[in-house]
Amino acid sequence: MPGTADHPDLDSLHGFLAYLRNERRYSDLTIENYARDIRRLLALAAATPLGELKIHHLRRFVAQVHGSGLGGKSLARMLSAWRGFYAYLIRGRQLNTNPCAGLRAPKSARLLPHALSPDEAARMMELPISDGLLAVRDKAMFELFYSSGLRLAELVGLDCAAPDFTDGAVRVTGKGSKTRIVPMGSHAIAALHAWLAVREQLAAPDEAALFVGRNGRRLTPRAVQVRMKEWGIRQGISSGVHPHLLRHSFASHVLQSSGDLRAVQEMLGHASISTTQVYTHLDFQYLSKIYDAAHPRARKKAP
Repeated sequence: MPGTADHPDLDSLHGFLAYLRNERRYSDLTIENYARDIRRLLALAAATPLGELKIHHLRRFVAQVHGSGLGGKSLARMLSAWRGFYAYLIRGRQLNTNPCAGLRAPKSARLLPHALSPDEAARMMELPISDGLLAVRDKAMFELFYSSGLRLAELVGLDCAAPDFTDGAVRVTGKGSKTRIVPMGSHAIAALHAWLAVREQLAAPDEAALFVGRNGRRLTPRAVQVRMKEWGIRQGISSGVHPHLLRHSFASHVLQSSGDLRAVQEMLGHASISTTQVYTHLDFQYLSKIYDAAHPRARKKAP
């Protein structure tokens, strides 16, 4: 980002990112987000050291970024990164105060996550595996996404030892290096067996990753996103298909069938039940459509 190369706190940023990687065990994607948000802070500060900034400076920075079009959720994430960086500097005794401590992002309307219909989800899983090795791999990935509600970083981080076919479960390392065990459905198990039977034709001999690319190495998150978008178009799904969409679909479909919010929370790996409760709104929307279509006194009369 322009304006950061000569900032006096740039070396501290490099140390902070190393701390997130080596001690906090954050994913590469999360570290990239932290780096981008803190570089934005350094660019806004120009040549001013962070220790000289006050809360009114930071409020002005937030207003500038908000005015450029960044929404409330992104601003909240950005401020969280800033607070974390300041806390790191204070622990290292480079600074004494955290001017971000009382700063809050402007609120924005909470948008409900979009989910595929059950028919669309089924269509997304029906890949023509006769297309070759990559189609076999992609089908296994998509089935596992939808079967177990994984995050993108969790899926690409899986090794071959992660699936337990005896118990029908997969061991996943989620945010903050927390491990959870999530059930796998029969379709996901069958697709994984099919992929593992041919995986060695693509994988490098020393590669532990469950899912690999053409180069024989672990797939990148971006590669998965591109493949899923392409398959969504081929399968005739009008809404852009992305990994988090399958996670949303998993959550809403399980909740519609079971009504067990706590179980969905555990499977998704949410630290707070409030994060999972957004899917109760999705469930209500679904039930409302069924009610409006089926109840004789719910249908609106023509004017």
